[in-house]
Amino acid sequence: MSDPVFVRLATPPAPYPDDVRARLDKDADRIIARYSPPEQPDSRMARSALLPLLHLVQAEEGYVSPTGIDFCAHRLGLTGAEVAAVSTFYSMYRREPTGDYLVGVCTNTLCAVMGGDAIHDALREHVPDDDPLVTVTHIECNAACDYAPVVMVNWEFFDNQTPESARAVVDDLRSGREVVPTRGASLIPFRETERILAGFPDDRLGAVQAGGQPGAPTLAGLRVARDEGMTAPDAPEATDSGSAPLGSEAAAAETTKDKPAPAPSASVPPEKGR
Repeated sequence: MSDPVFVRLATPPAPYPDDVRARLDKDADRIIARYSPPEQPDSRMARSALLPLLHLVQAEEGYVSPTGIDFCAHRLGLTGAEVAAVSTFYSMYRREPTGDYLVGVCTNTLCAVMGGDAIHDALREHVPDDDPLVTVTHIECNAACDYAPVVMVNWEFFDNQTPESARAVVDDLRSGREVVPTRGASLIPFRETERILAGFPDDRLGAVQAGGQPGAPTLAGLRVARDEGMTAPDAPEATDSGSAPLGSEAAAAETTKDKPAPAPSASVPPEKGR
């Protein structure tokens, strides 16, 4: 079943309580000022603050609620429909309340064939939908294919997972035991993570040092290239027209660009003598 989509037909949602609204307004002022400084306000540039503002309201309620959509729309001079269109486009914005730990299983191509689908199925069976602590979902590629299959907990990496290891991670989260990601800083609850994604400081010990370093699988291709003496070809010199000279590769492309692709039944590449 797909995630629900908010459709408002008549009654606006209830606003935030006054104290919550005042706190969110103060935070929103800081976020919007990054794009539209108070001394030189620009309403069009201010709209660039929508993505971090959506993380801000998600940090408040654990998902992007209709009230959160109204708040973002009011602060940026947008319609509710415009804000909802953005919040439902990006999968990082939740449309239902989320537990303290969002466990996302990558089910894109490489992770799927390496076992991601099996991990996702195992966790969906292991964790009930109404679990208040752990929410299981599938996620799109997080650029960690070299460590497939990957599970993320509140956007921290757990590499080379199996159904058994993923279930163990969930059990540790539920029991309150310390869970350390394969890479990245220590885990914090989902709402605290969302506040960091809104652009506020990450005060976790070692958070800065924990990220940004490539591992051995990431560099495997470079090692092979070095050992085999492989190098990238020199870039062709530009002609007076600003384009590359029509060399052999370009000429081949020119002669075949209008040639139809082979039929599905054909041999690709063609067999010898055909």
